[in-house]
Amino acid sequence: MAEVEPKAAIIGWPVDHSRSPLIHRHWLRELGLKGDYERLPVAPDQINRLKALLVEGNYVGANVTIPHKEAAFRLADRADSVARELGAANTLWFEDGQLLATNTDGFGFLANLDERLPGWDRNGGKAVVLGAGGAARAIVWALLQRGFAPVLVLNRTLEKAENLARHFGAGVLAAPLSQAGTVLKDAGLVVNTTSVGMHDEGTFDFTLEQVRPDAVITDIVYTPLRTRLLREAAERNLRVADGLGMLLHQAAPGFEKWFGRKPLVSAALRQIILDDLGSSA
Repeated sequence: MAEVEPKAAIIGWPVDHSRSPLIHRHWLRELGLKGDYERLPVAPDQINRLKALLVEGNYVGANVTIPHKEAAFRLADRADSVARELGAANTLWFEDGQLLATNTDGFGFLANLDERLPGWDRNGGKAVVLGAGGAARAIVWALLQRGFAPVLVLNRTLEKAENLARHFGAGVLAAPLSQAGTVLKDAGLVVNTTSVGMHDEGTFDFTLEQVRPDAVITDIVYTPLRTRLLREAAERNLRVADGLGMLLHQAAPGFEKWFGRKPLVSAALRQIILDDLGSSA
């Protein structure tokens, strides 16, 4: 009987846009491993069958993207401490018949900055996070792990920012996005987790003139690679990091769990994704 090759998938709705297959198939080729990584579209009314879908498809695990991260956390047999803290999972794998879950978004965020801007967190201090969605929650968690304080969450809908601040407690504060001009004063880190700037659409109603001269500005949007926010930061000689590395680094822990080898986030992989995006470094 032929050995069944391991395969994993990206689950979401929609999922056609995902670059995850490019990432994982590159690693499989690079490491000389048998296996595959597929797109698995799952409609919202089917997500409660998550484990059955993975078993029926002979998947060893999966990544999870919008809008299913919270459901994946809820439906897993066991979730680690990070997924429990965030209430969401983006990485699933099987152990002894149980479906396990974690969230690697915060890991990917930190690993990207560690790679692109070594020592970026040395001075710590005040950090500002724009947006209050799922990505913001993971990034706030990550910043708290690195000792940033206070972390201010700014959102157009203040209630969402307040809920996020309440979840983490001391050290995390909320403010309306309209107060960004004031809140950004003396910030050492600014992170955009909103869709503003994606495809160069939308703008913020503030500038970066109030941040510290050694501040780091980063954006989880990577289409375009240099958003308007990052272009302004570069014009002000601030340190910048684009969001592509977060996508690449958050994928690595899952690959290791599914295929048994630790992959490398390399310049070659980055270029593959840039070529697919039609961008340049």
